[in-house]
Amino acid sequence: MENPVRNLQRAAEEYRQKSAKDKKRYWIDGILNNALYILMAIFVVYTAIEKPNFLTLGSFANLITQVAAYLPMALGIAGCIVLTGTDLSAGRISGLTAAIAGVFLQKTDFVNKMFANLPEVNDGWILLTLLAVIAVGAIIGMVNGFFVAKFSLHPFIVTLSTQLITYGIILWFFSLNGNNSQPISGLSREYKLFVNGEMFRLGNVAVPRYVAYAILLVALMWFVWNKTPFGKNMFAVGSNAEAAKVSGVNVFWTTVLVHTLAGAMYGYSGFIEGARSGSVAINTGLNAECDAIAACVIGGVSFVGGTGKISGIILGVFVLRIIFVALTMLGVDSSSLYIIKGAIILCACALDMRKYLVKK
Repeated sequence: MENPVRNLQRAAEEYRQKSAKDKKRYWIDGILNNALYILMAIFVVYTAIEKPNFLTLGSFANLITQVAAYLPMALGIAGCIVLTGTDLSAGRISGLTAAIAGVFLQKTDFVNKMFANLPEVNDGWILLTLLAVIAVGAIIGMVNGFFVAKFSLHPFIVTLSTQLITYGIILWFFSLNGNNSQPISGLSREYKLFVNGEMFRLGNVAVPRYVAYAILLVALMWFVWNKTPFGKNMFAVGSNAEAAKVSGVNVFWTTVLVHTLAGAMYGYSGFIEGARSGSVAINTGLNAECDAIAACVIGGVSFVGGTGKISGIILGVFVLRIIFVALTMLGVDSSSLYIIKGAIILCACALDMRKYLVKK
């Protein structure tokens, strides 16, 4: 006959071993899941020691302006990732819309003005141009969404195709009226002021108006994602398209609208980038989608689908810009930045997939 006391002691020992194992696993999972943030914190401390001006008010203001510039594209592409897809056309759409905005908003008396008969630039014309480029981006995004939803094509193939098509349109556009692929410059003062006009200063750095626009855009996207049927349907389709369809969700239109909204964000991003850069070249926006995708994955928008938060996207953009600002201050050359950017995307995706497999 077994000794009840011995059985109780054995059970208690097994429980202690299991608890210790679970506790160890908990800490290991926590470290791995937050590895990028931990490494970033260590990197920030190291940079602050090496370059004391890294943590100044002016440096923080510069960081805010960069985050505001790169955030709109990340907000757009995040919806595509929620649907288990991606968008490789984002950068080229931004470049095309930047070129359109630049041409429409050149100085009236600029010698190399591409379209001499355009009206004088004023606030009304600037807003009309903004709506026009958002519409152009939305139309291209709608084409992406249509082919993904209608023919069940992978977003990688669809957006790669539209990326090439859009680049061809850019090349054609830059050759109009004898421009011969020259950068579009001579942007009007009103356009630059509308985007870059100073709101206030932090240290010696002026905080431009597009920071306020980015805050409004974040509020709008948060509302769309969290408080509208469209947002709920987007997450439902991303989690399980078949289950969402059975539940009455229109998967086709949800997919089309997600890509359309993404395209509109790229159009807005191009409008801001044109004035921010001061001129628009053929390669404006090239590979910009890489930064946006990296920021989304760092911020917890999973390629597995159905997962993501606006706050996470903001955090992801902040983390990525902090890394690049720090690397620049440390004197890392631009070639190495591409290597680091690729490594960040690879590690972020690997860690994201690991979290999914652990849950599964």
